[in-house]
Amino acid sequence: MMEQHLVEIRDNQKASWNQFSPGWKKWDTLTMDFLQPMGNAMLRYLQPLHQSIILDIAAGTGEPALTIAEQLTNGKVVMTDLSEKMLEVALEKAQKRGIHNVETVVCDVCELPFANLTFDAVTCRFGFMFFPDMQLAAAEMLRVLKPGGKLTTTVWGMPEKNSWVTIIANTIQQYMPSPPPKPEAPGMFRCAQQGLLLQLLQNAGLKNGIETAINSVIHCGTAEVFWNMMTEIAAPFAAALNKADADLYQTIKSEVIAQLHQKYTPNAVMIHTSAWVISGTK
Repeated sequence: MMEQHLVEIRDNQKASWNQFSPGWKKWDTLTMDFLQPMGNAMLRYLQPLHQSIILDIAAGTGEPALTIAEQLTNGKVVMTDLSEKMLEVALEKAQKRGIHNVETVVCDVCELPFANLTFDAVTCRFGFMFFPDMQLAAAEMLRVLKPGGKLTTTVWGMPEKNSWVTIIANTIQQYMPSPPPKPEAPGMFRCAQQGLLLQLLQNAGLKNGIETAINSVIHCGTAEVFWNMMTEIAAPFAAALNKADADLYQTIKSEVIAQLHQKYTPNAVMIHTSAWVISGTK
């Protein structure tokens, strides 16, 4: 069981992801494009895929779960998420793509409603950083995984390799200073340190662990597109900017766009990202 303050964090996250689900749906093509290399790396580790029953945690709008489901010959993927609104987007995508071997369950990773040793594999793309109790989450993942089953997950790497986050975060901090979050608080770079999540999973029983850096590119086109996307999918940025008056909002936006134009061709903004893919067996 989680402590009460962690339950409150989880409930706030649920409300936030539900609130921002329209933004994720709107920007689905662009976001799924730059997240695909990480999903592809996870998929390569899971091979071969035949009759597997796979659990995808923090499934969001459905990737890599839907791509995995397409490659199963006679298996299924169970997609779980705190946010029922995000899972509604995932199911809508599944229907459009004619994918029928998926189901959704709204639940908390720290209280998975599945029996021990249920799944052949467990996946989780960019969820761990936000779990209130990461060690409990890891224990739950290993609990429902069959002996010899595979687990693969991704988290964001170091801030200096992910300017797509820091360029906005640092500019907001410059104009609207706030106390830095505690290192253990949920956030984008909570698992950025090499080896941190691998060790946590090994503590929970993961064997044969491997950790690989995977890079990607956000093909934004223009800085304006990047700004619109990030402020419509990233709850922390939206929350901070909601406190700014119109002039301050425009100042921050103009500063971010100016920084992007210094680094990239204005009509060909391609921002690099870096993540860790951690995999292993039970």
